[in-house]
Amino acid sequence: MELRRWTVLLGLSLLPTVSIAAGKCERLVVTGSPDAPPYLWRDPQAPTHLIGANADVLQQVAKDLGLKIDLLYGGKRSLALEEVRSGRMDMLVDAPLNVSELETLDYIHPALMQADYRVWTRVDSPLVYTSAADLHGHKGAVSERARLSPEFEAFASEHLTLERLPTVTPALQKLLLGEVDYVLAGRYSGMAMAQTLGMSKDLLARELPIDQPGLFLAISHNSACNDPWLRGQLAKKMTELAASGLTEAALQRNIERWKTQLQQPVGTPTK
Repeated sequence: MELRRWTVLLGLSLLPTVSIAAGKCERLVVTGSPDAPPYLWRDPQAPTHLIGANADVLQQVAKDLGLKIDLLYGGKRSLALEEVRSGRMDMLVDAPLNVSELETLDYIHPALMQADYRVWTRVDSPLVYTSAADLHGHKGAVSERARLSPEFEAFASEHLTLERLPTVTPALQKLLLGEVDYVLAGRYSGMAMAQTLGMSKDLLARELPIDQPGLFLAISHNSACNDPWLRGQLAKKMTELAASGLTEAALQRNIERWKTQLQQPVGTPTK
């Protein structure tokens, strides 16, 4: 009996230490790309905040861990990255894996989301596409906002003829007019935009993905919240996400959300 009482008292004496370790950071300030729907974009109703599938999934993860998340607009992509590098914001919610950033960021594995880029063509296109090499010799277009993997970007710069356009809208318009043979665009963003522009019956996304870059959580080395407990808990949650169905549900919900906004624009700038 005495031994059991001593064990209980010892356990209770350790509880504050564990609580402090696990609760060192109760609030995270997070940012990311302001122009990447359905994954992430500015909230037209509250432009200082970001919304999207990544935001929804991260909020659920944070709730499970007992953390508070402020997902804020940090400027265009390059400025948001600098806000996190400096530690003024704690974390990026959609960081592409970049070896050069390992000096300033800790990437949480596996990725929160997997972007899905497809080859879009006209329905009547004779283009045969079984691999990226099949696009050689054909004229293509891509949005400057596309977050393609470094490996694919290197391949494209050497082997493909790609016209860079401000957004996916003029790229799809050029495709419909026959001015380019294909467009590289996200499976979901391309689908939503094609439907909104009334092109869904004329364009199609080829089944084989051409690039699937991971969108990672990345915590700043300068963040006061960056500790082993948080990194470990986030990595555990990222591993669980794959089997949960949460990411796919969030994507579908935010595709509809974005399409509704496209059909009823509010005039809020995206950058």
